[in-house]
Amino acid sequence: MLQDEVLHLFPETMRGRWRKVAVWADRLQEIRLRAEAPITVLIDNKEWFVTQNGELMDRQPVGAESRPEELEAVLTHLCQYSLYAFADEIRQGFLTIQGGHRVGVAGQVILGEENRIRNMKYIRYLNIRIAHELKGVADPVMSYLYEKSQVLNTLLISPPGCGKTTMLRDIIRQISDGTEYGRGVNVSVVDERSEIAGSYLGIAQNDVGIRTDVLDGCPKVEGMMLLIRSMAPQVLAVDELGSDRDIQALFMASGCGCKIIATIHGSSLEEIKCKEYMSQVVKNGLFERYIVLGRHQGRCAIEGIYDREGTRCLN
Repeated sequence: MLQDEVLHLFPETMRGRWRKVAVWADRLQEIRLRAEAPITVLIDNKEWFVTQNGELMDRQPVGAESRPEELEAVLTHLCQYSLYAFADEIRQGFLTIQGGHRVGVAGQVILGEENRIRNMKYIRYLNIRIAHELKGVADPVMSYLYEKSQVLNTLLISPPGCGKTTMLRDIIRQISDGTEYGRGVNVSVVDERSEIAGSYLGIAQNDVGIRTDVLDGCPKVEGMMLLIRSMAPQVLAVDELGSDRDIQALFMASGCGCKIIATIHGSSLEEIKCKEYMSQVVKNGLFERYIVLGRHQGRCAIEGIYDREGTRCLN
């Protein structure tokens, strides 16, 4: 139960303060803890302050700041009392915990050779993002992602916070399990930031389908090549394209016979066409479907679906 998962994010001695917040678990998006600063939570995209006794207020309360030792206690608890075991994740700036929830961390960085981040200490900022698995959100688009029962190369375009990763996850699940439009196929996922599958100890916490293999915490380019060699996927899924190297890897994957499902930040197909590293993708018609997400009356919505020529399939 999600309410219990929210409570168990905190040591037992601190849970009394969080019981009233946990009631909102189904609509809770973020919990932000900052040393010597008020605690804030995001519920339905609205920020609230948490008082000392756990009440929610829309203005900053007096005397409700988090102490550094409280943050240390929370982080130690989330790491199952072994920070060493999660050192690699902390070095990357986040860790994924049971339930698929993601904890962003910030503090003082310790640099190693070639100015690479070796570790982090004095962690004084935590951003706990609550995972919400929404099955069925891809239902309205699935019929457009197949042609003659074959999956089409598809790119999801979305501004931040409009549900592209949630949509991607559900598309992966349905393609993997099979739909009325096509049988289930083997899907490989490069989950660079552990946001798609939400893997914990190597096991996906989110339902990404029965025929899905996940490579967790690996950079996209290296991950795509590794999965093609090792898992022989029919469909390859990645989140947040953002460089020439990503695009080159996509062309290589496509040349190996893989279908591609990917996402990119943007507000429209026109904006994507203007990105320098995407020009060859659009020109060569790599993607056969473009799904544009946005917001309508404060809610995530499908703004349009386009074919490779940019003609609208769905208004």
